Amino acid sequence: MPPTTGVTTLICDDEPIARAGLRQMLASYDWIRVVGEAPHGLAAVEAINHQQPELVFLDIQMPGLLGTEVLARLTHQPFVVFTTAYGEHAVTAFELGAVDYLLKPFGEGRLGAAMERVRAALGEPTAAPPLDRLGEALRSGPMTRLFVRHGSAILPLPVASIAWFEADGDYVVAQRETGRHWVHLSLNRLATRLDPAQFVRIHRTHIVNLDYVVAFRRHGRSGMTAEMRGGVQLAVSRQRAAALRTLGV
Repeated sequence: MPPTTGVTTLICDDEPIARAGLRQMLASYDWIRVVGEAPHGLAAVEAINHQQPELVFLDIQMPGLLGTEVLARLTHQPFVVFTTAYGEHAVTAFELGAVDYLLKPFGEGRLGAAMERVRAALGEPTAAPPLDRLGEALRSGPMTRLFVRHGSAILPLPVASIAWFEADGDYVVAQRETGRHWVHLSLNRLATRLDPAQFVRIHRTHIVNLDYVVAFRRHGRSGMTAEMRGGVQLAVSRQRAAALRTLGV
């Protein structure tokens, strides 16, 4: 493939050895053209916005800005493959719409699997530019699926199948009729990504899916509970109860 063609690619990592190793492995893909490197978060933002690559290998733990913070500052949004030595970031990476997630140290076999995903993503039959998949995940519109960890796998769950969300420290529990899953993000952040016509915040610790609410019932003189399918009763805060009453509940 001529050097002026190929998928333009940027490597962002604070470790020179890691950048050199990845560049060497990518050299075997004649459809990839590495156009630069960035050694820290601020440099990554500048390089991505200036060079506008189609694909970025982005380390999550970098000086200056985390990889996730880099994404928030981009005006150009490429396809992203996250790289990191910390496995706990996997769910966050997929929640942000990453094409794949590489846990360091990774070899040519694991990189090859990621590159197949990149090829599939770039080859999707759409007239939209290849950055739209990540851009859609980062926009504030309602999300339709949530990625959760299940053993060693990452599973996509339809958001509509989740009966309620519950805050649990630094995590949110996604409660389904078939079980529960933990997601590493705050309930406040999650609330901004849910469809307000379907999901209602009833308490600082709970968001319920209206499709799974049997009834809102008065409790005591001024209290209220949400009765869920299966009989679970969730407390509604006074403030939320007042808001629900304005809707005729």
